[in-house]
Amino acid sequence: MQTPAATTPALLQIDGLKLHFDTKAGTVRALDGISFDLMPGESLGVVGETGSGKSMTARAVMGLVPSSGRIVGGSIRIDGQEVTQLPPKEWRAIRGRKVSMVFQEAKRALNPVCTVGDQIIEAARQALGVSRSRASELSIAMLAKVGLADPERIMKSYSFEMSGGMAQRAMIAIAVVGGARLVIADEPTSALDVSIQAQILGLLRDLRSDLGSALILITHDLGVAAENCDRIAVMYLGQIVEIAPARMLFDNPVHPYTCGLLAALPSPVDRGKPIGTAARTVPPPSGYVYATRRGVDGMVSSETPTMVEIESGHFVACLPIDPSRTTGDLT
Repeated sequence: MQTPAATTPALLQIDGLKLHFDTKAGTVRALDGISFDLMPGESLGVVGETGSGKSMTARAVMGLVPSSGRIVGGSIRIDGQEVTQLPPKEWRAIRGRKVSMVFQEAKRALNPVCTVGDQIIEAARQALGVSRSRASELSIAMLAKVGLADPERIMKSYSFEMSGGMAQRAMIAIAVVGGARLVIADEPTSALDVSIQAQILGLLRDLRSDLGSALILITHDLGVAAENCDRIAVMYLGQIVEIAPARMLFDNPVHPYTCGLLAALPSPVDRGKPIGTAARTVPPPSGYVYATRRGVDGMVSSETPTMVEIESGHFVACLPIDPSRTTGDLT
C-alpha cells in the first residue's frame, strides 16, 4: 500500500507480516498479516489499544523480536533489503544507520551504569565507523541539537541524574546520531507531563525536517498522531483495520473500530463513548478477529479481511455489513 503519488521506491515495505508466540495456552498471533509502505521523509502514526501489535511491529522492523517469538510469514524490506531472516551481525550494519528506535520511558531504556556520553558515542561509532574522538564531537553536537543545555556536562551524566524530559532528549540523540533514514518512536511521551510532551513531539518534527528522516510514531493518542503524522494506521489485535492520510481518516473514518476510537475521544459535550471490549482468546479465532469484538453484533463479516481502497490512499480492512452503523456507537 504505497502513497498515491509515489515516484521513488518505498523506504520501508511490510507485506503480509505474521509474528507468532507459542505459549502453554496456544499460539498468540501478535501480528497477523500486516502490510504497509513508508516513503522517504514520510511520517506514519500507528494507533490502537494496548495489545494491538504496535510495539511488536516496531520490534520486528528493528530486528528485536523476543526470543520466544518467530516470524512465520511475510516480508520486511528496508531500503530494498529483505531483513526478516538477517543474522545479528548483519543487523548491526542496519541499526542506527538505516533504522533506529526511540524507546518509551527513556530512563528505563538508558543503561544506568554507563554515562550518556558513552552510550551516544557507542551508537555513533557503530553506525558511522568513526574514531572515538570524532564520535565524541558528533555526540556533543547532537545533544545540543536536541535542546540539552551544557552538552559537555550531559555527556558525563547518568540517566538517574536526569529528568524524564532530559532523558528522552538524550534517547532521541542516541537514535539519530548515526543519521538513520527511518526513526521509530514508541510512545515517546509516555510518563511525561503535558508541557514536556509537546516539547518532545516538536523536537521530533524539527529533526525529521532537518535530517530528512522518515518517522513511525506509535501512540495511543489519535490527536498526537493527527498533529504529527502524514498518514495514520489503525491496528486491532495484530491486524491493520484502516490506513489513510491523517486528514482523510478524521474527515471520513469508515471502519467501525476507527469510528469507535474517534467517538471515544473526550469532548466538552460528551466525555467519550465505550467502544466494546476485545475478545482476547488463545488461540485467537480464525478469520477476522474484529468480528468477535463484543458489542459489534454482526457489523462486519467474520471472513479474513481484504484491504479495500475506498478513495485514493484510503484503505479499509473490510466494509461494514450495514454502512449506516459506522457511527462509532458500538455499545
